[in-house]
Amino acid sequence: MGCFSVADRNSPMVRHVLPESGTAKRIGIVLFGGFALPEAAAIAEVFQSANALTEGEQYGKTRYDVSLLSATGGRVASSSSVFVWTESIGAQRESERFHALFIAGGEGVIDALRDEQLVAWLRRTHGRGELVFPIGEGRALLDAAGFGHAAGVRGDGEREGEIAQTGAGKGSSSASVSPFRTAIAVIEEDFGAEIAHQIADWVAPSADTRFTAIVRKSASIGVSEKIKASAKWLETNGQRHISIDEAAQIAGMSERNFLRRFKIEMGVTPSDYLLYVRLDMSCRLLVETDLPVDKVARHCGIGCGGRLAKLFRKHLTTTPTEYRMRKRV
Repeated sequence: MGCFSVADRNSPMVRHVLPESGTAKRIGIVLFGGFALPEAAAIAEVFQSANALTEGEQYGKTRYDVSLLSATGGRVASSSSVFVWTESIGAQRESERFHALFIAGGEGVIDALRDEQLVAWLRRTHGRGELVFPIGEGRALLDAAGFGHAAGVRGDGEREGEIAQTGAGKGSSSASVSPFRTAIAVIEEDFGAEIAHQIADWVAPSADTRFTAIVRKSASIGVSEKIKASAKWLETNGQRHISIDEAAQIAGMSERNFLRRFKIEMGVTPSDYLLYVRLDMSCRLLVETDLPVDKVARHCGIGCGGRLAKLFRKHLTTTPTEYRMRKRV
């Protein structure tokens, strides 16, 4: 990842990813020995990409100053034995606030929990951060600092719900959204959805599922506007109970004619298309969030975890839990 300064005897050691101009928003990523590199690096690259993409007067002066932090500073080894260069938390000025502070995850958190200096600093710094968000196991460090089971909280201790909407839908709590999506949501708040989506595609291209090609067919040239509209409506409303008659009304057709035209143009029946939309949504939520399987099922209009598991075994020959674990490796 371009934002991380890999620290070895021959490489330059850069402490910050500094914006070239404009008003900087401070982004901190707290690391410790044995941290998980991919997730933390993706967060850093989101903000580096935003700085690169939004150069120019048309985007205003918002820039991001990303700091990689650790208890003692210097070289920190990730769980994959890659070293990165960090700043000491002791070098941070007490008067400075972090716009967003991310706490790395990884198996090394067990040792990090014994670091009283780090835990005490998190306790003090938490009140100066507008958004504090753990990455995976980093949640344990926030717990140790006295912030309960909050998966994503503002500096005043309130749950952070509004800023973590990208990828999980408006109104979702940040507990159900991946840290990567939270970082993207910060970009969206500052620069809008178009820039945020472009950066998301750059840094972590959406992983296609087995159902993606079917769902994307609604954008094909050979599909009429009426069928496209009904397919898009099914995608948008897939999480709730809907009837095929409603989709037919969107297309302005009788139900019988709609069923015939949809199958001809889309290659599947409306009911099957709706199922594939829901399965595609389920696959993405399993990978991008920490929602329990039963909540994923309900969020995607499938009803319960048992039914989702049955559908996964039928269409993917695996279980939702196994799918999540495999895709996150």
